[in-house]
Amino acid sequence: MFHIKTLELVHWDFWRRFALPLDAQIITIVGPNGSGKTTLLDALRTLFALRCSGKRDFRRYVRRAGRSFAWIRAVVANLPGSTGRRPFFPCLTDEVTLACRIRKAGGDWIRDYTIVDGNQDIEALEATSDWIGLRDYQHRLAWGGLTPAITKVLALEQGDTDKLCEYSPKALLELVFDVFGDKDVLDNYQAAREEQKNAERELSELGIDLDRLKAQAEEKKAEANRYLEWKQLTDEAQALEAGIVPRLELAELAREVVAEREALQRIGRERSDKRAEQRESRQRQDAVRAEQDAASAERKRLAAGNSEAERRHLAAHDRVRDLEKLLDERDVLRAQLASEHGADALALEKEHEEADAALATLRRKERELVAAFEDKTATLRAERNRSGPPGDAEVARFRVRLSAEGIAHRSLAEVVEVTDPGWQAALEAILRPYRHLILLEREADRHAAWALGEREQFRHFIVAERETAPPPRPLSLAEVLEFGAPVPRWLADLVNRIRRVDNADAARALPREQEWITRDGYHRERRGARHLGRAQEFHFGELARQSRIAALQDEITGLDRQLQALRPRLDAATTRLTAIRQRLLGLQSAQLLAAKAEAYASAESELAAARKALTEAIAERAESRAALDALGDKLNGIQIELDRRHRELKVIELRLAELAREHGPRRHAQAQRIARLRRSRRTMPVQWLEQAELALLADKYGDARGARLQLERLQRHLDEGDWISDAAVLVVRDRLAADVAVRERDYHHRQGYCATARLHTDNARAAYIAKLRATVRQYAKNLKALGELAGVSVDCPTPHLENDDLTLAQAGLEVRFDFDRKGAVGLNDGEASGGQQVMKSLILLIGLLMDEARPGGFVFIDEPFAHLDVANIDRVGTFLRATRAQYLITTPVTHNANVFAPAQLTLVTRKKSPGSEWAPPIGVLTRAG
Repeated sequence: MFHIKTLELVHWDFWRRFALPLDAQIITIVGPNGSGKTTLLDALRTLFALRCSGKRDFRRYVRRAGRSFAWIRAVVANLPGSTGRRPFFPCLTDEVTLACRIRKAGGDWIRDYTIVDGNQDIEALEATSDWIGLRDYQHRLAWGGLTPAITKVLALEQGDTDKLCEYSPKALLELVFDVFGDKDVLDNYQAAREEQKNAERELSELGIDLDRLKAQAEEKKAEANRYLEWKQLTDEAQALEAGIVPRLELAELAREVVAEREALQRIGRERSDKRAEQRESRQRQDAVRAEQDAASAERKRLAAGNSEAERRHLAAHDRVRDLEKLLDERDVLRAQLASEHGADALALEKEHEEADAALATLRRKERELVAAFEDKTATLRAERNRSGPPGDAEVARFRVRLSAEGIAHRSLAEVVEVTDPGWQAALEAILRPYRHLILLEREADRHAAWALGEREQFRHFIVAERETAPPPRPLSLAEVLEFGAPVPRWLADLVNRIRRVDNADAARALPREQEWITRDGYHRERRGARHLGRAQEFHFGELARQSRIAALQDEITGLDRQLQALRPRLDAATTRLTAIRQRLLGLQSAQLLAAKAEAYASAESELAAARKALTEAIAERAESRAALDALGDKLNGIQIELDRRHRELKVIELRLAELAREHGPRRHAQAQRIARLRRSRRTMPVQWLEQAELALLADKYGDARGARLQLERLQRHLDEGDWISDAAVLVVRDRLAADVAVRERDYHHRQGYCATARLHTDNARAAYIAKLRATVRQYAKNLKALGELAGVSVDCPTPHLENDDLTLAQAGLEVRFDFDRKGAVGLNDGEASGGQQVMKSLILLIGLLMDEARPGGFVFIDEPFAHLDVANIDRVGTFLRATRAQYLITTPVTHNANVFAPAQLTLVTRKKSPGSEWAPPIGVLTRAG
């Protein structure tokens, strides 16, 4: 590749006009920040049709000059290479002039380029008309060695000389082949692959056309089948209507005549049998009715005797009861008299009042305990039968309103289940504010539900937006619960972001922003940490329900114990009150005993006889009732038998009436049937009546009704179907079938051509891979030679390449560097220092320029020493001197003086003074000797 000898700028940025010598291997451009170092390199980039650094472009520089035109001119070497070819052929001199003219046209800046023999100044170039556009100019430069691949490397940004080592292995391999590879080999491979793709595309299109033709053929074949099916159905319908249905109807009519004749004979026999059964049934019914009359008379006699026995029993029972009552009264008075002796009436009355008050208190407490016991028992039964959460009056009323409006919904507690009982308390504490949250089943009901909530002033959330909960995060609160239905996203996020910890000390290792909670309900969030309190009752899941049942059972057990302890006290108070009352009554018992002493003695003497009379009356009543019951059972049996006989007779009479109603009309219908059969036989051919053919038709259609149904089905099918009735569709079907056969032969021929194209592609790919391997070997050789100059061990193995497009597309160039024998590092693995990054990039960059056919070349490097220490600056400088390329290097004035050691030519830039129009020219320092 060529190198640069001189550069001249006119109206570029703040420079008016100056020329610089650049005929040296290493050129250092030094100056303070903002003095124009990158501006000078951007002028060379614009001259060589490269992209400027950063977000700049050539328009920025020419606008700042304040003129309507600008020039960039350079003299470059045009020496023949090892092959004898000059870079800028057909220019045959050793020097050529490259020029870029920038001028304003139509409100925008445009560039024109030219390449001429010799060293031509700007004044001479203004007279030439040999100007070319940007694309043609880039092609000429690429022919001279400035290929598009190298332009990518030359366009590095300021301070980014290590960018080349950040290439991926695949990108580096592509870049190396662009620089070193044989364009014809790649073109042949790409042309063969394109030909293969075209052949496969044509084969695909031919296949699509073949499929379309096959589809048309199948469509016409289907139409032909529809025509054939229509023809078959039409012929069958005509045959059914013209002959089959009448023949089957005639055969069926003949069978009906025979069957009806036999049926009429059976009816006659049945009428005779039923009349005989009717006579016998009437005789049996009369006998049973006589037996019933006799039993009814006996029952009346026994009923009168039973009434008299019942009266005597009641009289004896009343007498015994009166006597026993009188004697009980005597015994009570005697007991009262025994307790009456020595009683103080006033004290006894006060004691009675106290005992009565104490008993009333105990009974009131008993009623309260019994009411509480029954209430808790009912609650326990309801809780055992209910699977949901405990009720809330306000929520229950609102849910009833929702159901009445037809709004399907569920509560949050109905879809939440706790899987770890140890975390029930923590979960209850987190979800306490949302325990009565209402979830709508249909999102479309949200406005109606919200309107109802506003009207009822419902204080809990009503949520319509629901989705399936995401998988729980490890160790989150969401891991210990399951959602049985979609829930609001914010609720799933809430339990998913809370981390479970055993205690506060276990949370020390967690990040500061992590939200956590302990089993006891100590919760940490962004506002701080606090205890959420233990839940008084559990609300969510089966564990909550079991805890409520256990609490109710404990309360019921406690109430039962209180009742057991209270009842002995209640019995004692009742006994004491009864005793006191008896003592109060005992004060008058002596007078009562004396007054009725004679009555008590008479009752005691009559009691034994009264009891004997009661016993005899009971026995007489029992005997009378037994006889009456036995006769009643007999009458019930007789009545059942009489009812059965009556039903039998009624059934017989109904059957006789039915036979009488049917026999006349059926005989008349049979006569009409026979006449119709005779008329039909006279109008049909004889062969239609052959039994063998009728049997075949009966096997196929069953009977005349089946044939008529088949005819109706065929006619309906023909009327409703989209049929083809044109016989020409058969001709179209055959023609398309022939076309498909011809097109299939063409498709097979194209398949053979496509196979040949694949073979050519494989051969071209093999040649491309061989050239690629040779290119990689050459590049690896260059890298190793440059590594030896730099004191770095470079390893560049040949990538794995196989003869298929996928492996070739995935292939990459792995390059490893060993600095100071500390171990090999890759292209961009993060293990190399800043200086090593620069060194790697320089080796990779210069290795691209080491071409035996195109030696030399130039490189723009903006501030390569920006990240290097003194030792690495010397090392890079030594490396640059050992190579054959031309370097234009920028560096600020604050760097170590060692950066100037390798330079043969130093260009010094200076800032423009505030009061001057143009910047001072660039100073030139040339190393002596």
